[in-house]
Amino acid sequence: MKKDQNANYNRRKFITTSAKAFAAFTIVPRFVLGGKMPDGTLYTAPSDMINLGFIGTGKQGRGLTESFLKTGQIRIAAISEVYKDKADLTIDKIKNFYAANAAIGSYADIPVYNDMRELLSLKNVDAVVIATPDHWHAAAAVRAAEAGKDIYCEKPLALTIKEGRAMVNATRKYNRVFQTGSMQRSWPEFRQAVELVRNGYIGEVKSVKVNVGPPPQQYNLSAEPIPAGLDWTTWLGPNEPAAFNTELAPPVSKDVFPNWRNYREFGGGMVTDWGAHMFDIAQWALDMDNSGPVEIIAPDGGEHPNLTFRYKNGVIMTHEKWEWDGAVLFTGTEGELRIKRGQIETTPAPLATRIIGENEKHVYKSENHYKDFLNAIRTRTKPICDVETGHRTASVCNLANMAYRLNRRLQWNPKKETFKNDAEATALLGRPMLNEWGIKL
Repeated sequence: MKKDQNANYNRRKFITTSAKAFAAFTIVPRFVLGGKMPDGTLYTAPSDMINLGFIGTGKQGRGLTESFLKTGQIRIAAISEVYKDKADLTIDKIKNFYAANAAIGSYADIPVYNDMRELLSLKNVDAVVIATPDHWHAAAAVRAAEAGKDIYCEKPLALTIKEGRAMVNATRKYNRVFQTGSMQRSWPEFRQAVELVRNGYIGEVKSVKVNVGPPPQQYNLSAEPIPAGLDWTTWLGPNEPAAFNTELAPPVSKDVFPNWRNYREFGGGMVTDWGAHMFDIAQWALDMDNSGPVEIIAPDGGEHPNLTFRYKNGVIMTHEKWEWDGAVLFTGTEGELRIKRGQIETTPAPLATRIIGENEKHVYKSENHYKDFLNAIRTRTKPICDVETGHRTASVCNLANMAYRLNRRLQWNPKKETFKNDAEATALLGRPMLNEWGIKL
């Protein structure tokens, strides 16, 4: 790194007014507290607490701070955020959490860094939670693995298939624990659906319908003034320069999920945003967590009115609208199963509440996605949605977007992660990343 770049690196951090110095949390020992969290589990002793660093504290990141604090097993040791208002709001929410849950501990100052590399250099950070826009995921996760941090990264895992594979490779190389934020895998209705399918209760699966929203479009919003406190250059990170628009990074006065996800430079549209949830359940039920489809067919106005995936075993999966939004419909030789958040229906109807027997097929059971990650850190085991699993689901979503973009049929080798004789599709497996934030793809 050049001398002037080093100077910029050192200058680019900011510390919130309320967090000008780093100090440890004050944690009341569990034997003093009487020992139990609201859910009945024991408080974690101070010496057992896991120190988390948060990279990205927008709407999703703020929600994750509360989800992890509620476990009673973590301290938030540091934050990296490029929009000062969002960092300040996150600090306020953490303070409010401790004010309302004094038995867990008390708030102490948290340092806030503009440059995530400063957070990653902290020896007291055990693991990081990455909740940035998608175009940052790989750049942040690979560096976190290199720094020896365990990783929780939001879904969809990666903006491109090559970036996802780079995240898997870095995780394995540095022996890190990695949880993808596909929290539906820790919800009972989805586990029930998957076990019903895996145990053959609807017979042999013939087709799957996944109802999520549309693919992304090219970024085309008009330029607006960059708000005070936002480092727009760092927000863009590995991307080419682009005009700021509040749709990408709305002010904290608007409590909404930002629309960067609708533009292919930053996200994958609803195909990846919701697809990373619902295609994920399809992949899980079909036992394809280490594989994927072999053919992707763009809508052709004829035999294939909807985008269609074909698996090697003959199962057909389509991206199409049906009666339930944000949902999956499995059709088998002996019945059907419909699943969405909070609702499962089957034909025959009694299957929905069928108790899966002890000697039948069972999948990994997690009842709390965040505690599952923390347990995996302590035991050095794979959590319920390991990086390979998250990568494979994101790959399905990205393959869909490629077929939509090229508007034709693609032949895919899920083992080698290559296309058959298709240079144009192969070029879409990765993307240019600016030198400072680039990673080896």
